[in-house]
This record gives sequence, C-alpha cells and structure tokens, in this order.
Amino acid sequence: MVKCTVCKKELREGTGTMYVKKDGTTYYFCSKKCELNILKLKRKPTNLKWANTSKKSKKEVKEKK
Repeated sequence: MVKCTVCKKELREGTGTMYVKKDGTTYYFCSKKCELNILKLKRKPTNLKWANTSKKSKKEVKEKK
C-alpha cells in the first residue's frame, strides 16, 4: 500500500490519484484537497497544520513520549 504524499494516509488499491512530474517525481494523493495544496498552491506538507507531517504535530508526538 502507498501513502498520501501530503497527509500520510494509507491508500487502498484502486483509490486515490498518482501524479508523475516530468523529472520522474511521483506524488500520491488521497483527496483533491491534498492534490491542490501541492500542485496548484505549491505548499509544502510540513507547513500545513492539518497534515500529519506538520512541524507542530511532530513536536506534540515527541512531548507525549
């Protein structure tokens, strides 16, 4: 199984979207929200508060341990 490039959700086979750039970079998206944030709005996943890859969520996980 692959994971969404933005929010790191598991994608079941046959769902989601795969996008391949000209340089060969492959992106997997679970929803249109994730797709637009990367491709159209050119945002980085680490700067998105709602994504599991954000800087704040990583700090919270470290504090809980």
